[in-house]
Amino acid sequence: MYYGEKRVENPIRWGMVGGGRGSQIGYIHRSAALRDFNFDLVAGAFDIDPERGKDFGKQLHVDPDRCYPDYKTMFAEEAKRPDGVQAVSIATPNGMHYEVCKAALEAGLHVVCEKPLCFTSEQADELVKLAEEKHRVVGVTYGYSGHQLIQQARQMIKNGDLGEIRVINMSFAFGGYNFKIEDKVPSAKWRFDPSKAGPSFALGDVGTHPLFIIEAMIPDMKIDNLMCTKRSFVEGRELEDNAFVIMNLKGSENVQAGAQVYCWASSINSGARHYHKIRVVGSKASLEWDDERPNQMLYEIEGEPSRVLERGAGYLTDEARVEDRIGGGHAEGLFEAWSNLYARFAVAMADADKGAYGDFWYPDVKAGAQGIKWIEKCVESADKGSAWVDYE
Repeated sequence: MYYGEKRVENPIRWGMVGGGRGSQIGYIHRSAALRDFNFDLVAGAFDIDPERGKDFGKQLHVDPDRCYPDYKTMFAEEAKRPDGVQAVSIATPNGMHYEVCKAALEAGLHVVCEKPLCFTSEQADELVKLAEEKHRVVGVTYGYSGHQLIQQARQMIKNGDLGEIRVINMSFAFGGYNFKIEDKVPSAKWRFDPSKAGPSFALGDVGTHPLFIIEAMIPDMKIDNLMCTKRSFVEGRELEDNAFVIMNLKGSENVQAGAQVYCWASSINSGARHYHKIRVVGSKASLEWDDERPNQMLYEIEGEPSRVLERGAGYLTDEARVEDRIGGGHAEGLFEAWSNLYARFAVAMADADKGAYGDFWYPDVKAGAQGIKWIEKCVESADKGSAWVDYE
């Protein structure tokens, strides 16, 4: 169990790009990063409007002189300071992720970036290479993967408790955009603009979340080929609001050759708050996790009564319990999951600064690149009339 003791020798001096007033995701970033004193918010370019950004920064107790009009100015000015930022989080609309991430890496900064990391595999490959050359950490905020029962599932699959994995059923299908919300909520409008959101909405915005969760659960999972169909049901949208993807997997230590994966990504599932669920079916048993009930996971062994595994319980693996924050029985949620990821980001950054790399997982730059590749392959399949396309 975690009791708040420091995980890095000194808090990482941290800045933000975006995430200003009215940004829900910006608040989640700050709450997660600052919770365990692993990061210290010292600078920011919080808003496209410099004065509004400076005023917001002051409300966060950031020195007004370190509230900058844009990220380029922030990187240049902070580089002149002996106490300048060491890491930056990017909480802007999608269209800025690549340019800001690239500039941050070139400035020698660690990065935490909202997904998608960028728009194309060429851009993603460039960021992977740059991060490796600069020996910098890039974390991608697949926030749901910070829930502890994801770690429990990872260990159970590794231990062979499910047998060989045969079928994975995953969905992230909410209903909040089942009408033309972008006409009423300006902050939603960019999500359907390809120049700002990229080549996909439903697949990129929500589909990549369950994709990374199963990658975290099954690290040796490899996609062989996939087929995708997508469309926009709400008139006037340039990007899809609903998509289905079928994937075949290659065989590996924990995965049976030809294992099948089904994914439903949607924003028009009327009445659903999230409908973000993962079911992993093996030759011996199955696991099922629902992000709206993240403290429980269904464990079903063929021929035996169903079990519900509870976060924080003594029967879980040590790896799943190490990040408990308030003990079993109390409900933990998204802020705790994000805090766990930010703690992992901090340890990775501190290790990288020492020239060492910890042997633990977190959503890194390669995970971000994998998400971009998956989106591209899905779009390619759909554009070819839902044809099967090879993944490699």
